[in-house]
Amino acid sequence: MQFTLSTGNGLERRIEVAIPHTRVSGQVERRLRELSRTASLKGFRPGKVPLPVIKRQFGDQVRGDTISELIRESFNEAIDKEKLRPAGGPRIEPISLDEGNDLKYAAVFEVMPEVTVKPVNELAVDRPTVDVTEADVDGMIESMRRQRVEYRAVEREARNGDRVNVDFQGRLDGTPFPGGEGKDTPFVLGSGRAIADFEAALLGMKAGERKTVPVTFPANYAAKELAGKTTEFDLAVNRVEEEVLPAVDDEFAQAFGLSEGGVDKLREEVRASMEREAGEAIRNRLKTQVFDALARENPVDLPKSLVDEQVQELQLDLLRRSGRQVTDASQLPPREPFEEPARRRVLLGLLVGEVIRREGLQVDRERVRTRLDEIAGAYPNADEVRRAYLQNPQALGQIEQSVLEDQVVEWVTGQAKVTDRPVSFAELTGFNAQG
Repeated sequence: MQFTLSTGNGLERRIEVAIPHTRVSGQVERRLRELSRTASLKGFRPGKVPLPVIKRQFGDQVRGDTISELIRESFNEAIDKEKLRPAGGPRIEPISLDEGNDLKYAAVFEVMPEVTVKPVNELAVDRPTVDVTEADVDGMIESMRRQRVEYRAVEREARNGDRVNVDFQGRLDGTPFPGGEGKDTPFVLGSGRAIADFEAALLGMKAGERKTVPVTFPANYAAKELAGKTTEFDLAVNRVEEEVLPAVDDEFAQAFGLSEGGVDKLREEVRASMEREAGEAIRNRLKTQVFDALARENPVDLPKSLVDEQVQELQLDLLRRSGRQVTDASQLPPREPFEEPARRRVLLGLLVGEVIRREGLQVDRERVRTRLDEIAGAYPNADEVRRAYLQNPQALGQIEQSVLEDQVVEWVTGQAKVTDRPVSFAELTGFNAQG
């Protein structure tokens, strides 16, 4: 076998390979003879089919299979000799496949880039710190109360926070329009789930009252025939109900699965959960900062094939999460929104992999067990979830990769310039007790 290597743009390489026709014909002949000893054709006893018949019946198929195997073998041999690391499979360009001539082809592919990570001791990283306060716990318990809100009918006028049951009929230029009618429809005032003019008109109304009001739809309203238009609505209030929040007592604690310990135990559990959430948020924010800094300081020429793979993976992931199945590439969403996230994924994969390789980092098995316990502990059937992960190499591998990434972050922050910045629980997690 002979081959020549040439360099294209960036990471692209081209290998032209020539394999003597005698090697090709020899392998074809050998395979045909082997086949003649096992083939079963009508009119012949098994293993007794004459070689000329075998050649007529299977010659083209055997030659095609032989050429494919020789291309694979010779390509692997060439990249081994040149010590190349392909970033993806090659594009094969046939040059000469004719019987009786040397087999010649070209393989075009990208190689993995050289990756170097600059010293990280000059990187500046802000590390958030948080103390979960009693006020934070109060806010979380208030949010839990709102999860169990009930409503009680009142005779007074409607206020923000009340639930109002309404019959309504809308008209545009005097004509009812689709979606503009409702019966016994509840609206919680102040929730922002109704058009502003509609909700404002309900404020101050009592059960049994009726009125007709103008309602202007927002300019960006989804139904374009209504966007920016002023309509007229007939409103009839059936009921006004005020919200009733449960008392924070032993019964309330039991509603959240605590059969013993009452409110004190509930507060203890809530605090522990908030501290776990804060720890996860700190870990994620710190990881984002470190990865942003690594990507900014260490540009790498990225193989297009790897970026393309990640683009497609992101496209498919979006469709999977929306419950859609893809049977054809034309069904994939547009590529452009996924291009930069895909490039970032590939770049960080290369940089993190280089840090792991250079520093000899090994996944911390104890951390993997702890992370698995944290994940399983969020489910009522924790033991089942844990077993499911342990029996699924792919799912377990994702946990291991996450732990390794955390170890890379710790290695970086152990050398970088890290400044601790206190933040509130709400600022760190985006928690809103009223939300």
